[in-house]
Amino acid sequence: MGKTKNTRYKRPQFSADGLSVSAVKDVLEEEEQQEEAEESPAVELLEKLQSPCADVREYASASISRVVQQSQTIPSFLQRDAVRRLGPLLLDSSLAVRETATGALRNLSACGGPDVCEDMVRQDVLTPLTALLKECCGGFQPSSSPVKKEQKYTVEGVANEAVNLLWNLCESSSTAVSVFNRTGLTDALLLCLERHPQNIQLAVSAAHCLHTVTEDNSELTGSVSGAVLAALENVLLSTQSSMEHVLLRTLAAGSVWNLKACFSSQRQAEALTAVVATLAHCLSLDTGSLIPDLWQAQESRLASKSTAEPDSASAHSEEQPATGNGASVEEEEEMEEGDGEVKKNGRKKNGKRAKIDKDISDFLPRDRLELREAIALLTAQQTSLEIIVNMCCSDEPSDDEWEEMSSSDESEMCLDGTDGNTSLLSPLCLSAELHTTLLNHSVPQQVLKKAEFPSVSALDICRKDSSWRCLIKKMQRVQCRALTCLNNILSAMDAECLGGAAGLQAVAQHLSSLVFSSEEVLKEEEFLEAVTSAMRSLLQIMASKKIPQCMSPQQLMSVCEAATRCELVSVRVNALAIMGITGSTLAKENGSAETLQLIGNALLNVATKDADLVVCGEALDALFDVFADGDEAESAARSINLLSALKALQPIFKAKIRKEGRGGKYSPDQLCILDNIRINLRRFIGYLETLKKK
Repeated sequence: MGKTKNTRYKRPQFSADGLSVSAVKDVLEEEEQQEEAEESPAVELLEKLQSPCADVREYASASISRVVQQSQTIPSFLQRDAVRRLGPLLLDSSLAVRETATGALRNLSACGGPDVCEDMVRQDVLTPLTALLKECCGGFQPSSSPVKKEQKYTVEGVANEAVNLLWNLCESSSTAVSVFNRTGLTDALLLCLERHPQNIQLAVSAAHCLHTVTEDNSELTGSVSGAVLAALENVLLSTQSSMEHVLLRTLAAGSVWNLKACFSSQRQAEALTAVVATLAHCLSLDTGSLIPDLWQAQESRLASKSTAEPDSASAHSEEQPATGNGASVEEEEEMEEGDGEVKKNGRKKNGKRAKIDKDISDFLPRDRLELREAIALLTAQQTSLEIIVNMCCSDEPSDDEWEEMSSSDESEMCLDGTDGNTSLLSPLCLSAELHTTLLNHSVPQQVLKKAEFPSVSALDICRKDSSWRCLIKKMQRVQCRALTCLNNILSAMDAECLGGAAGLQAVAQHLSSLVFSSEEVLKEEEFLEAVTSAMRSLLQIMASKKIPQCMSPQQLMSVCEAATRCELVSVRVNALAIMGITGSTLAKENGSAETLQLIGNALLNVATKDADLVVCGEALDALFDVFADGDEAESAARSINLLSALKALQPIFKAKIRKEGRGGKYSPDQLCILDNIRINLRRFIGYLETLKKK
């Protein structure tokens, strides 16, 4: 919004001091900038990083680590070259400086987001980080020499910060993954993973990182050694019962699944069984009872401690700030807010695994042992469901996913249907082996159980204890992942294996109870996206097999009405598809014309008014399905003047495709499908005109 250019000469105005107004403005701006620089903590702290005194460098690094947890402070550090100033300190002569500096970079990457991570990689932070990790892993104490608890800074502590920083960078940057492959950092992660009997936090961090870098990484897959596979199998066979060990085994299972091509065909079956058994066990754990039990254990422990140590309330005031310990509840909740973007196959559009929330357990004070366990449990269950989501989908894009491509009966004309995955998944369905293993471990039943709303008792505890409040979002996210997982299971498994007609109707009843439990749930976008995706798949299967639906058309319309008001395109698309499926089923029943009119008017309204072409196209596609055939459909079409409405819409839709197709908003695949819908619209108008002549 620039000023309008004024071609007339304008005499400058002067202040009482004789300075022009513009000069006064420049002076004031310069003074303000100087004041901001003086007030900004970045200036002083970054200068202290250059101090010859190790204690001062440690203090500055630790302070930066704390300050950058408030995301609004990050730009001031980046503008002053914080990454390049902190980088050399990763190899500082002081262990304390190494750990706090690495922690500062870790927090910068975690709280700054993907763009900051990319910038850090461009500034070559991986060079000192790689050297640090390799040096740390060469300095681990023997297993027989456990670290003393009172020791504040340790080599393993430094390694934990370094692994978390590496994980953040690789999750956000493909360049970081390439550097990881090239520098052989898998061996360093392996050494950290093998420390799980002595240092579970370091092992979990390494497992998180390994799970991330092994996904869709063919370059790494081709060079993975037998030692890595053996170490992962060793973790899967571990028997420790803590929730952090459950999380460790879950992440190891995910890495084994990602590396399945590295196993011989004979060992693939064994690996598959071990992976599914691990995931099934994780999902079988009842958070509704475990979370209250963990909270009660915390209360008992703290009560005993306060009796024994009256001054224990201040005992943790010196917690190590480099890992962000001491973060407020508000900061914890902010850190776990993710981008919320998860596709039906659990991936983002760029193919990377969607990272919705960062595990904040390392940002908690060390005395919150039970809360760490609760976070580990929920993270493990969310991860298990995400792995199953990817198991139950093809690597080939689905032509009914408007999130990626939209839907059309003729979409195959524009898509390459080939698929190169010949391992445990076929491009069209689950392999018989995987199918059987999932059923043998009752995975569909476990997933359906997790799709229920979080336990009331667990929610009550989290609401009354502010430090546990961060678990509410995590419990809700587990439910949403379960619904997404259910959607993929429905799409990938034969209906008979899911209990036939009775089983599918039971699932429909379950989804109905979730959706109609309260009006509030229909306002949650993530829940709406997950539940409408599952409903869409379920209704499509039931319609194809002529299984009666348990939800009335009026109930489905109420869900669709709420969904079409949602800002998420994927939710609106799901709602329109549900209306299309419901309407096409009703069109075959006598006396349905009145309901078809309601559906038709709703679809026409969206096709005419929605700002997104993808949504408009889905509405038209649904109209084609609903009014394609049958006396009831013909009657309803006449009542709502469908022919004239579509004739009026046709040139507008065509013009929008031409205009918006050049703007780069829609992918080539989406534009291809939209063009198919344009052609189908012309044909459908011709069909309605034929009916009118009868």
